[in-house]
Amino acid sequence: MWADPARPVMLRLVEIDIRVIRSDDWAVWRTLRLEALEEAPYAFGSRLADWQRADESRWRSRLELEGSHSVMAFMDARPVGMASGVPGDAAGEAQVISMYVAAGARGTGVSEALLDAVAAWAVDRGYRTLCLDVRADNARARRVYERNGFAVTGEVQRSTSDEPLELRMCRSLRHP
Repeated sequence: MWADPARPVMLRLVEIDIRVIRSDDWAVWRTLRLEALEEAPYAFGSRLADWQRADESRWRSRLELEGSHSVMAFMDARPVGMASGVPGDAAGEAQVISMYVAAGARGTGVSEALLDAVAAWAVDRGYRTLCLDVRADNARARRVYERNGFAVTGEVQRSTSDEPLELRMCRSLRHP
């Protein structure tokens, strides 16, 4: 279908600034992480109550996980998204964890920019596959991941049948 020339097309162009986050950036990361845990507690393995009481050293430690790469997205100097890459359980595999985009920034390309940043880090370190776990009932997140080349590879093992079903999604990484 072609656009009607009599009807203007509105494009929303935004500048997304992706920054690597280190332990010295713990306070800004903390703000967004607490927002994520409050807004979408179902999407994370961590609980808001556990992190609300965390002291500075715990926040710094999270950003110093061995082999990890944490990034945040900013729009108009405001933090709007975050993701981390960590070594995966299998050889040649990296994993995306702590992925979150603030409600007001969804649909602007922030998810894609965060995933691209983590994928670039993974490629630089020689990983061949990038994976993540997502709740099976989180359709919006699954669509974002599918648009970014991830496909369901199976179910995540649950400790008890009371735990919500999570799916493992992976994508191959292209090396130059």
